[in-house]
This record gives sequence, structure tokens and C-alpha cells, in this order.
Amino acid sequence: MQAKLQKTTIAKKETVEQGWYITSAEGKVLGRMATQIAMVLMGKHRPGYTRHVDTGDFVIVTDAEKVVVSGIKNQTKYYQHYTYYPGGRKVVPYEEMKATKPEKIVMEAVRRMLPKNKLGRVMLSKLKVYRGSEHPHAAQQPEKLELN
Repeated sequence: MQAKLQKTTIAKKETVEQGWYITSAEGKVLGRMATQIAMVLMGKHRPGYTRHVDTGDFVIVTDAEKVVVSGIKNQTKYYQHYTYYPGGRKVVPYEEMKATKPEKIVMEAVRRMLPKNKLGRVMLSKLKVYRGSEHPHAAQQPEKLELN
């Protein structure tokens, strides 16, 4: 009796077909939504996932201003960055960031769940976040992405 040969396929950059997905952030918990979006951006939802190749899909997130956080994070969570000038540490509370730049909240949450290298930056560029329910990507015919 002859043994079956099992072959491992490795995805190549030229053969990967990337799709488009759309989801709404309305009423979704920020962290749980960000983990599922990061999995789609990395391509881990596909059977042909290869970690050194960008096998992920494009994701459109609408209604970014309607995302929620659990617990008391809306009073205690803050975002900070450094301007590289003396005394240049900027701290912005979650509530203020949600009022002014809700797209950045979703982008930061997903960015922190992606690989910290060049490939992670390419993956993040495939995330499109919009404040309202309108987006300019209707020509790509995005499929609905169901998040738990």
C-alpha cells in the first residue's frame, strides 16, 4: 500500500487574490472588533495563510464614531504620542479622541494587533475607516463581514 503524500502549499505574492469586506462598528466593542479585523487583514481566515506573504483582504469600517468600549475605559483610557521635542508628550483622553478623530481610535486598535514590521504596515494600509456610513469603495463590491 502506498502512503499518501501531503503537500504544503506556500502562497506567493503574485497568486494571492485579495477581496473586499465591509463592516459597521455601530455598537461593537472596540477590542473584540479590532481582533477580528486584524485576522482578516493578516489573512488568517484563509486556508492558504502564509505568514511572510500578505494574504489578507481589504476591510472597510463604517460608523467609527459609534464604537463602544467596555467597563470604565471611556473615562480612563487615553492615547499618547511624542513629538520628539523637549516636553513633547501629547496625551489625549478617549472621549476627546472619539469626538474629534473616531477613525484613529479604530486604526490604533487594529494597528497594535498586527505584526510590528514592514508587512504589518502594508496590512494596515488595507484598512479603510470612515466616520459615517458612506464610503467611496462601492466600485470594489465589498462583501458583508459578520463580526461576533
